[in-house]
Amino acid sequence: MTARTAGIPAGTGGTRRAGARALVPVLLYLGMLVAVISSLGAPLIPAIAAANDVSLTSAQWSLTITLVVGAVATPVIGRLGDGPRRRTVVLVVLAVVLLGSVLAALPLGLGWLIAGRALQGLGLGLTPLAIATARTALTGERSRSTVAALSVTVAAGVGLGYPLTGLIAELGGVHAAFWFGSGAAALALGAAAAVYPPSPAVPARRLDVAGAVLLGLGLATGLLALGEGETWGWGSPAVLVLAAVAVASLAGWAWWQLRAEAPLVDLRLARGRTAGTAHGAALLVGLANYLLLSSVPRLTQTPESTGYGFGTSIVVAGLVLLPFSLASFVAGRLARPLDRIAGPRLVLPVGAVVLAVGELLFGLVREDLWQLFVAMAVAGLGVGTTFAALPGLIVAAVPPQETGSAMSLNQVLRYVGFAVGSALGGSLLEAATPDGAALPTTGGYTAIALVGCGACVVMAVLTAFAPASTPAPAGPVVAPDAADAATGLRGVAGR
Repeated sequence: MTARTAGIPAGTGGTRRAGARALVPVLLYLGMLVAVISSLGAPLIPAIAAANDVSLTSAQWSLTITLVVGAVATPVIGRLGDGPRRRTVVLVVLAVVLLGSVLAALPLGLGWLIAGRALQGLGLGLTPLAIATARTALTGERSRSTVAALSVTVAAGVGLGYPLTGLIAELGGVHAAFWFGSGAAALALGAAAAVYPPSPAVPARRLDVAGAVLLGLGLATGLLALGEGETWGWGSPAVLVLAAVAVASLAGWAWWQLRAEAPLVDLRLARGRTAGTAHGAALLVGLANYLLLSSVPRLTQTPESTGYGFGTSIVVAGLVLLPFSLASFVAGRLARPLDRIAGPRLVLPVGAVVLAVGELLFGLVREDLWQLFVAMAVAGLGVGTTFAALPGLIVAAVPPQETGSAMSLNQVLRYVGFAVGSALGGSLLEAATPDGAALPTTGGYTAIALVGCGACVVMAVLTAFAPASTPAPAGPVVAPDAADAATGLRGVAGR
């Protein structure tokens, strides 16, 4: 083991080994922090609406904004951390996450809470940096096991985080849950400052500032139009202007990414039918995924007086999401050997169909609470299977040296799908809310399920007819740098 292993100057072997041992739990804790950040979202939406005296649609932005920022921040933070400033980037991001957590925790109103959640969204880019650090600062089996454990930690942490943060919010109020997030971020910042290794001595990579600005502007304006269109009116000048800005920004972003020497996200890797299918599937499964995750907790907490709600506590709403995370984790493990045997062209359509069944169960069979647990478990099986099989399709479509970049693009599109699903779910429920009423009719949740099922059907057709590809030559399929290490993050909710 070299001095680089522990990120400290060369000294005694015992000191270096102690440094490596201390680094591993810190890296895993960063993965857990990502889970905590994400679990402060969906189950708390009704509580946030009540605490701030706003509509559920407005409170939905406390979830959507984190995903939007995460979609842009993941490649930006990865690029900034790929070079001599990795340690600095990690500490700065953790400090910003801590600031955002405190802003969200203070009773300053919904605007400040959403601003805090936006700052927290930067933390979604931490796992790629943790994976890159495990690859460069550790060696041998310790490096491989830590990289694998980071992916597991995110999945398991989300499953445990939902009921835990729900319990804290139930006992101390919604702001207590965000104070819990503040404590978790402060602990992570202190631990990282103590043991995070010095950055590797490699040249810095150029940051595509124009690409980041265009992507952020396009996503923010597009999702704002989608989320508020029902409230403001789909033909209102505000919505039309936002939609026009979104289309122009995203079109300009795509044009720039295809021509920039060092693009933020290399869209050229989406060329070809197989690669395009893989990236389209990531977008669709992300959308279907968050249509469920953002709506199920709202349904479970809806008063029984509506005739369809269950009137549960935040804790129970979090527990309903637990089968989703557990089933997603198990399916991801089981799907990998099946993917090696049958290939992604079989596994991906199967995963899409299973997820569609989960969506339909949620839409059509929800008379009793236990049925929601079953529906979420089935949906989790579909999501875990799909996310586990997507890398195989990408590997078969791009040269080995481009695998990490292609995985990073896939991760960004997955986050975009998450954000669109969250905003679209809120919009559909707003459309199903009668004038003067505070809550939507049961048909709004049925519509969400049908839209999600439709996305799954499209994904199943796309992947079933994906062209056969000759797998890339054998070799390590790992991200070459922190920007590309986003492949290690198998989604924030589930896999």
